[in-house]
Amino acid sequence: MNIHGQVAIVTGGGSGLGEATARELARLGAQVAVLDLNEAGAKRVAADIHGLALHCDITDEASVTQALAVTHESFGPARILMNVAGIGGAKRVIQRDGSPAPLADFERTVRVNLIGTYNMVRLFAAQAAKLEPVTASGERGVIVNTASVAAFDGQVGQEAYAASKGGVTAMTLPLARDLAQWGIRVMTIAPGLFSTPLLQELPAEVQQSLAASIPFPKQLGQPQEFAQLAAHIVGNGHLNGEVIRLDGALRMAPR
Repeated sequence: MNIHGQVAIVTGGGSGLGEATARELARLGAQVAVLDLNEAGAKRVAADIHGLALHCDITDEASVTQALAVTHESFGPARILMNVAGIGGAKRVIQRDGSPAPLADFERTVRVNLIGTYNMVRLFAAQAAKLEPVTASGERGVIVNTASVAAFDGQVGQEAYAASKGGVTAMTLPLARDLAQWGIRVMTIAPGLFSTPLLQELPAEVQQSLAASIPFPKQLGQPQEFAQLAAHIVGNGHLNGEVIRLDGALRMAPR
């Protein structure tokens, strides 16, 4: 699908990987709706790219439905969905005081990263399926979800995060198969260690140590590299139902 002239939705577009993705899509000629719980960040990015800033909770059906409706009213029907919103965090199963990890923490991570992703997919796909195809192959839409290398080699304390991202990777192929009849492709990117705002809060020596653990190149991934891959997926019509690790050949150690 040619990105130019299309309407795109980017969740988590107010910072980090989502911001870079929103900017790249806009650079390539898309009209972009920037969805985020962080309204200030969404407005900042949207102002720069002449996009639309929308406060949205991806886990809430009414919030997502409203965001899709406003996007449609402002720009027209969306054919591109970039699911980048998510949360991190780590907590050992048994805490320092011997107590079990709070179940609410696990539930929240899975709700945002996995259920929120699926919520966006189902509501977006239901609308995209009604559109006329835009390619000779019959393509109506493209969905790119975001997982993590933690889905494959999660570290100590990452049970909730790894489970949530593992769920995103596991549903990639079923979603692609399910939505194939409607001409909607589904792909997932599993990034490794990237220079995001959260990681940039770590001391410089810690960041350097993390970068050194990457086989090649020995540097943290840049958000723009994630964005470039996301944009390529939209343009490459034969990419479907696959998870792509974007990690410099990194395999995470237990700790």
